[in-house]
Amino acid sequence: MTDFNQLEAIETASVDELRTLQFERMKWTLEHAYNNVPMYKKKFDEAGVHPSDFKCLEDINKFPYTTKQDLRDNYPFGTFAVPMKDVVRVHASSGTTGKPTVVGYSQRDIDTWATIVARSIRAAGGSSEDMIHVAYGYGLFTGGLGAHYGAEKLGATVVPMSGGQTEKQIQLIEDFQPTIIMVTPSYCLNLLDQLEKKHGGDASNCSLKIGIFGAEPWSDSMREEIERRLGIKALDIYGLSEVMGPGVAMECAETADGPTIWEDHFYPEIIDPLSGSVMPDGEHGELVFTSLTKEAMPVIRYRTRDLTRLLPGTARTMRRMDKITGRSDDMLIIRGVNVFPSQIEEQILEVAELSPHYQLEVVKKGNLDTMTVRVELKEAANTACYDKVESQLRHRIKTMVGISTNIDILPCGKIPRSEGKAQRVLDLRQA
Repeated sequence: MTDFNQLEAIETASVDELRTLQFERMKWTLEHAYNNVPMYKKKFDEAGVHPSDFKCLEDINKFPYTTKQDLRDNYPFGTFAVPMKDVVRVHASSGTTGKPTVVGYSQRDIDTWATIVARSIRAAGGSSEDMIHVAYGYGLFTGGLGAHYGAEKLGATVVPMSGGQTEKQIQLIEDFQPTIIMVTPSYCLNLLDQLEKKHGGDASNCSLKIGIFGAEPWSDSMREEIERRLGIKALDIYGLSEVMGPGVAMECAETADGPTIWEDHFYPEIIDPLSGSVMPDGEHGELVFTSLTKEAMPVIRYRTRDLTRLLPGTARTMRRMDKITGRSDDMLIIRGVNVFPSQIEEQILEVAELSPHYQLEVVKKGNLDTMTVRVELKEAANTACYDKVESQLRHRIKTMVGISTNIDILPCGKIPRSEGKAQRVLDLRQA
């Protein structure tokens, strides 16, 4: 039985041993995907490549990329490589067509996922002695259950709080005295504000010792602020539903120099987002992953759209990834939820009184991201319907996209027009 409180042998194995394991697992994955997922058979055949052409790790370059659009085109279960009777769980993330991107897991996948999250928590300094307060959302989002199962696998005590209910979160942190929190960094700052209000401006004596933060980009300055005000070690966890969920990579406590990618399960590449050519380690580009051990839904060269670079291993043999500097598409991350402008547009177009002219403004309000949707009434619409239309659109966006927004209904002609591509998004968070 694995002792999750000790380093696994593969974490400190030589690079040669790691590459040998990756080759064996990659070969199995390519064959498994080709033989069991019609989408991959078609993509490989069209590219004129077969799993038997994979003779060394570099040969992965011969195989085509997988995109989010490929997953949408095969909604809901067309990318699964095992029968539905062997799929024990499905999760889903946001998509741009009103349909989520669906991912499936076999029992072995769930066990693998729990193992790598347990490894991640341990890399952050956690152990079976800890109580872990999980404030990621539970449900179709992979964050809550991914963190939960990993914490249990580690042998820790889990508080499955989920998101929201800030006052209750504060009460349970004070009453239960957890030592680790797993949460988005922006919501942690919100909790921190409330803790400071209750304790005369100082929350540094809180029971928490470690924060494991993910689901949205965050800066080193935010890390420093959280560590200073809460008196904890703040570390970065990375993941995405299509590849597995949280735990694809984890920052190690002893170095805190960027998330270590668990390369025994996920093979990373960096590519030029425009040409698709593979770039050497150390160069900035788009992060691409191939799963090496997933049964129910293998992914081959999945384009994450996250922009970063690969760095040499430090605390572990495996390579690290640098901070995400942006995305190569138009996706926004609002309080941990993936949001595409086209999703908002779909909801606007469902309201008869509204025109298709709109702008989205995203700002930091306190510690949390806030989106305002500015949209015009049609010229013939009655201005007396403002309140009804505002309420209807806010409800549709909350129900279909999953975020709360401010709605600003404007008279016809008030949204700036563009001679070229319309500027739909004003992301003022950095400003």
